[in-house]
Amino acid sequence: MANVSRHPGDLADHPDVSEMRDRYARMLGRPGVVAVDGLLLLAGLYVAIAPWTVHFAAAETELARNNLITGIAVAVIGLALTMVPERMAGLSAACAAIGVWLIVSPWVVTRHPDTGTVWNNVVAGAVICLLGLVAAVMATRASKQAPSVST
Repeated sequence: MANVSRHPGDLADHPDVSEMRDRYARMLGRPGVVAVDGLLLLAGLYVAIAPWTVHFAAAETELARNNLITGIAVAVIGLALTMVPERMAGLSAACAAIGVWLIVSPWVVTRHPDTGTVWNNVVAGAVICLLGLVAAVMATRASKQAPSVST
């Protein structure tokens, strides 16, 4: 009877198996960070489409453009944080800054914003700012715990 416990695709003899296991353990050990990054992505998409779903795109076109651009920026940062967290960890603080901008933008971009527009931007900006701060704290904790690699 043939020994089927070991097949040609087995990675046990791969020269980088310990490094791959460490990397997978680090990635699986950070499910909270991935969840926060995914929520950043969703919040950015919401901000990008909010002018048309909350119906202020026609009345306040400058704010609609602002929300579209900042929403896409937050969504791209959230996607990048989800896909390549090691390289993009510093961008989570940028999301916090974008969240602050979203909070103040109704008064900066438009002259007299209506109440629904203000509430939309303040709540979405606060959520993005909070998620950005949480992602920044979690990324700095993960970078302190990560072993340094020497080449």
